[in-house]
Amino acid sequence: MEIFLVILVLLAIIGISNILNRFVPFIPVPLFQIALGMAVVVIPPGIHMTLNSELFLVLFIAPLLFNDGKRTPRHELWNLRAPILMLALGLVFATVLVVGYLIHWMIPSIPLPAAFALAAILSPTDAVAVGAMAGRANLPKKIMHLLEGEALINDASGLVAFKFAVAAMVTGVFSLGNATFSFFVIAVGGLVVGAVVSLFIIWLRVFLRRHGMEDITMHMLIQLLTPFVIYLIAEEFGLSGILAVVAGGVVHAIERDRTESSSNLKLRIVSESTWSIVLYILNGLVFVILGLQIPDVTSVIFENRSISNFLVIGYILLLTAALILLRFVWVYLYSRGSWAVRKKDELEKPTLLAAVLTSLSGVRGAVTLAGAFSMPLVLQDGSPFPQRDLIIFIAAGVILLTLIIASITLPLLSKSEKGDEEENPDALEQASKIKVLKAAIQGIRGEINEENEAAALSVISDYKKKIEQLLGQEALQNTDSKSRQLLFDVRLVGIQAERDEMERLLSKKEVAQEVADRFQEIIDQMEVLLSQRLKMRLLVSMFRIRRLILNMVHSEKAKVTDSQDPTESLKEVSILTAKAAITAIHNRKNETNRDASLLVISQYHRTIERLSSRECKQFKEDEEFKKHRVELQFKAIQIERDEVQDMFESGEISRTAANQLRQFINYLEAGMLDVEEL
Repeated sequence: MEIFLVILVLLAIIGISNILNRFVPFIPVPLFQIALGMAVVVIPPGIHMTLNSELFLVLFIAPLLFNDGKRTPRHELWNLRAPILMLALGLVFATVLVVGYLIHWMIPSIPLPAAFALAAILSPTDAVAVGAMAGRANLPKKIMHLLEGEALINDASGLVAFKFAVAAMVTGVFSLGNATFSFFVIAVGGLVVGAVVSLFIIWLRVFLRRHGMEDITMHMLIQLLTPFVIYLIAEEFGLSGILAVVAGGVVHAIERDRTESSSNLKLRIVSESTWSIVLYILNGLVFVILGLQIPDVTSVIFENRSISNFLVIGYILLLTAALILLRFVWVYLYSRGSWAVRKKDELEKPTLLAAVLTSLSGVRGAVTLAGAFSMPLVLQDGSPFPQRDLIIFIAAGVILLTLIIASITLPLLSKSEKGDEEENPDALEQASKIKVLKAAIQGIRGEINEENEAAALSVISDYKKKIEQLLGQEALQNTDSKSRQLLFDVRLVGIQAERDEMERLLSKKEVAQEVADRFQEIIDQMEVLLSQRLKMRLLVSMFRIRRLILNMVHSEKAKVTDSQDPTESLKEVSILTAKAAITAIHNRKNETNRDASLLVISQYHRTIERLSSRECKQFKEDEEFKKHRVELQFKAIQIERDEVQDMFESGEISRTAANQLRQFINYLEAGMLDVEEL
């Protein structure tokens, strides 16, 4: 029961951290998760969790790196193969040597092999932490791809170097030749095993499908077990499980691209949904568990009177600065050297800012702490491993400090770097909107079957018209805040005119109370969608309360003939209210809001034309068509929101751009309610 409660608390922390990030967006989610993890340890009764490094790697790092291998663009990684290898291999071994000697010089009580071991686990950047920083920092794509590729490989190189350094410390024996040969065997062997096991699992899935075993749950279970199986098999052979799962992810990505059109659509949807939940939880748990370890680690050092607390903090500051400086020198010299050696017209001239961004993005994380906790307790002769607690404390301090530095500096510095790339933000926003709409079209096409084909084609046609409007530079894009505000104000004028017209019809008993209530619900939903402001929500609530009071006072409902169809009546009323809105907007039109007024008026005219058309009357009589159309439209809206979230998480768009796209989607949904709910 205690374990179950601990799991619930950890999951609750993940949810709370994301909620806090919404209110305090300048603090990234990982820092909230680490802070909350530390809090649940300190606050009585306190949750204490001993980190098992081997279990941590297989349970968290294996599926996360497997997913990174699937999602990371292979073409970009291949183009950046030279700088990635220079960072993932060259910089790791340079860090082991330079920082290892620095640690031994600063802290003579840490023997040189142990210092090399600490430097080795401090050398790899963390793929999970890098991904968590990407959305907020909004790094240039080239730098982001470089960091992703580096993080996929340097975990293995860092852990292999750590393994040999620890072995040298424990046994007192070390051979550079044997270590170099073993490294290549472990690395290449891990890649080969990962690819071979992945191919076997893919063959097994195809074999099961060919024999009629299309059970979604079974295939989903195979997918979830894949990274764990690959990792464990590679480790069983003494090879790199980390590189094995990365290779497995790449192989699965190639297989997915080749069979995407013929694969089971339902399985793809379930797979994407399931993996999104699993990765969301695992990413959060990695940082929460980091937070859980820090109080216990720090208490051991702070309570040790033989070690000065200020001196230890100084070690952490100096080591972090050394890691960043060494990374900067390595990146800048390599980029300048590559640019000087190769033809200068083939490469962009390296900038100082790009080198700084790459250096500060070298965030340490879960692999570093897992490596620190895997330090043996005793040496071969039975004596305690020298300064083990201090090594773990320094590793935890560097992790926390690199996260904080990256969180503060990257968003500030990346703005100027991105400014050169985003010379035309209007065009980028338009391109993002078109991408979102195309994602909706693609999703609807995947939902087409014999029953909903007509409705699906109708929805796709509407989306194509919206794309044509955007490509035609119509005012619907409203790229600047002033235009958006003008459009919002004009839309409210129209909505208020519709509401007034409905109340006039209701007072004259020209419409049934049931129809009026349904119409008011649609208007309320449109207002909430158009504005998320508290003031607007209060106004909507006041309208609802007023309508409830009027219903209680005027209990006599409008007399409607039994043969009158409420849906048909609602459509006729909508035409009348749309005409009233057009008149009201015309009366309020001036030079300032002229373009916005004409846009909204044209939308009302299209609504009237659609409601009055023969095609609309035919389809409205077909309840099955209407049902399928509404279902597909809501699915399309959800696909659009998912696409925006994916673009934001991948660093393709900033938080501001994501919010603008969400407002754009709300506007589309409001327009959908204006027509389709009638």
